[in-house]
Amino acid sequence: MTTAHHAPGETRPGGRTARTRQAVLTAVFEELGEGGFAELTMEKVAQRSGIHVATLYRRWRCTEGLVCDLLTDLSAEVPLPDSGTLPGDLQALACSIAAFYGEARMRRLIEAVVSAAARDPQAAAVLRTFFGERLALAGRMVERAVGRGELPTDTDPEKVMSALGAPFYYRILIARRPVDRDVAESAATAVWAASRAGAYVRTDDGPAVCTEVDGPAVRTEVDGPAVRTEVDGPAVRTEADGPANGTPPGGS
Repeated sequence: MTTAHHAPGETRPGGRTARTRQAVLTAVFEELGEGGFAELTMEKVAQRSGIHVATLYRRWRCTEGLVCDLLTDLSAEVPLPDSGTLPGDLQALACSIAAFYGEARMRRLIEAVVSAAARDPQAAAVLRTFFGERLALAGRMVERAVGRGELPTDTDPEKVMSALGAPFYYRILIARRPVDRDVAESAATAVWAASRAGAYVRTDDGPAVCTEVDGPAVRTEVDGPAVRTEVDGPAVRTEADGPANGTPPGGS
């Protein structure tokens, strides 16, 4: 799956430009595999690729630009399907993602970038831009499905595609386990069912309301001036900002 992003200052590559770009991205990939993002430098990439460091700074500006271009290049290996139905598209895309991250070096790449994003604002911006573009592109599948009448008209494509990708990144980054076809198939099936049920429709922004039911306890929370009503066994308590008020049953 490709995106519209190109490295800063870069035109569409061809000929010598394409060879230079490929040499640089190969060097970036190898450097990330050996030392991770924290040890990636423009000088190391220049030495490994044989491309002058001034060229790297002129076309990519920084290591974050190099990594973003590498992610974009690698993502082209995950094509955007068009099977004619959303279930088919979701299954095909999920299986392609599973195959892509089935390689250990691909998992190490995303681990390195996410780790860097947690520490470095520029890396975080690169990651947000990259995945934002991926979600927007993949969202075309959802737009086609809405047009065919498969989903509610107010379905949010970004929510759908975020839900599809979430199990993969949980597996890689949290559970620290490989991804496989079972993960792909279950993710696609779950997202299709939830989409049909209207789980990913657009909602207006407003105060968050959360109602929880847990055995006999019922709690309702509303953001803004905090209001909480709790029922827990025989006791009833109502709390709001300002002086706390509580009246136990049978009391005054």
